[in-house]
Amino acid sequence: MRVKLFAGVALLAIGLGLAGSPAPVFAAAATAVKDSGKFSEDTYKYLELFGDVFERVRKDYVEEVSDQTLLENAINGMLTGLDPHSSYMPAKGNQEMQEQMKGEFGGLGIEVTMEGGLVKVVSPIDDTPASKAGVQPGDFIIAIDGKPAIGLTLNEAVDKMRGPLNSSIVITLRRIGVDPFDVKLTRAVIKVQSVASRAEGDVGYIRISGFTEQTQTGLDNAIKKLKASIGPEKIKGYVVDLRNNPGGLLDQAVSVSDTFLDRGEIVSTRSRRAEETQRYNAKPGDATDGKPLVVLINDGSASASEIVAGALQDHGRAILLGTKSFGKGSVQTVIPLARGESAMRLTTARYFTPSGRSIQAKGVEPDIEVQPAKVETIASNGFRRAEGDLKGALKNPDVKDTPAAKTPAAPITPPAPGANADPDKKPEEKQAAADQDYQLRRALDLLQGIALYQRASTN
Repeated sequence: MRVKLFAGVALLAIGLGLAGSPAPVFAAAATAVKDSGKFSEDTYKYLELFGDVFERVRKDYVEEVSDQTLLENAINGMLTGLDPHSSYMPAKGNQEMQEQMKGEFGGLGIEVTMEGGLVKVVSPIDDTPASKAGVQPGDFIIAIDGKPAIGLTLNEAVDKMRGPLNSSIVITLRRIGVDPFDVKLTRAVIKVQSVASRAEGDVGYIRISGFTEQTQTGLDNAIKKLKASIGPEKIKGYVVDLRNNPGGLLDQAVSVSDTFLDRGEIVSTRSRRAEETQRYNAKPGDATDGKPLVVLINDGSASASEIVAGALQDHGRAILLGTKSFGKGSVQTVIPLARGESAMRLTTARYFTPSGRSIQAKGVEPDIEVQPAKVETIASNGFRRAEGDLKGALKNPDVKDTPAAKTPAAPITPPAPGANADPDKKPEEKQAAADQDYQLRRALDLLQGIALYQRASTN
C-alpha cells in the first residue's frame, strides 16, 4: 500500500519538474498507467482529465497560482474526501504534528476538526491560552484575526492560528444560543501535561487530557504520588477522568489500559486485509492493585480514550459513568512522503474492543448515565458531539442501514441548581455549589458505596 501511495505522489510531482508542459506529461503518465494493466480504463481517463483541469486552472484562473499550491490542494482533496480524519500534511504541518505528539509545541492549545466546512473545536487542552480564555468544545471558529475562516482547509486554519510565541491573535467564535463573539489569545509554548492527579479524600483522582508520548510516564507518577499521599491500604479506589479527551497515540492507549488490566485483549485493529489484523494484549500486573475503578466519559471522549474506556468496560475492570462517548473507532497512520518532509495521515484500520464490537459512529455507552448539572450543560452548549455527525464519517460495520432502536440506560437526573438550597446562603455560595462537578461527585459517591459494600461483605 505504501508503495502505491509513494508512486502516486511521484506521478504528480512530474508536473512540478516540467512546468512548461504539464498536460502532455500527465497524458504520458496516464498512458503509462494504462499500459501497465494495473488500473481500469476509467482510471486512465480520469488521469487525463486531471491533467486537462490542472492545465486549464494554471493557465486561465483569475490569479496566478503556483503549481505546488495546485498539486498540494489536489492531494489534500483526495484525502479529505475519504473521511474526516485523513489529510495531507505539508512539511511545516508534519513537523508541528510530531511536536504535538511529543507533548510540547507552540500555539493556542485547541484540538480542532472540520464540520460542514467550518473549523470546530473538539476540545481545549487543559491549562492553555484557549482553556483559560473559556473556549469550549463544540465552538465553531468562524474568523481568525477578522478574516473569515469559512473555506479554509483544516491545515490552513491551524497554520493561521500558529505564530510567534507571545504574539496575539483574535478568533471569532460561534456558539449555540450565543451571538458570535471575539476572544483574544496570546500564543504560548503548549506543554501538554497529559496527566494530572489529586487526592479526593481517600479516593485517587486521575485526569488524562490526551495521549502523547509522555502519558504513560505521567500516569505511573500519578499513581505513585496518590499511594504515597493517601496510603496504599487506605485508597478506596480511583476515578480516571477521560472527559473531553480527544485521543492521541494508539500505543499510549494500549499502555494506559494495561496499567489497570492483569490479562486479556485490550484492542484489535482490522484493516481491509484480514492478514493485517493486530491484537494488543495486557501483561500481568495491575498498578492499582485491583482497587475499584470508575472512568468518566462524555461526548468529547474520542479515539484513544474510547479504546481505554471500551477495554476496561469489556473486562469488567471499571464502571463507566457519564454520557456516551464521541464514537471515533478508526486508526490513522502517518506515512512519510517526499523524503520525510511532508506526510499523509491516512485512515488505515478500524479498531474493536475486546468483545469484538466497533464503536465507530456509535460511541461507548456508560454503565451509569449521569448528565452534567444544568449549569455545566449550558456551559457546554447543551448538545451532543458525535463522530457520526461528521461529513464522510466511516460507517460502523456492526450496524445495518436501519439499526433497531436501542433502549437507553435510565439516566440519573441531577437536581436543578439551587434546588433545596438554603435560602440564607449568599449568592456566591449558591454559585459555588452549582459550579461543582456533578459527574465527579457521583463517581466519588459510587466508590464510597462500593467500599461500604465490600466492608460489610467481609464482616
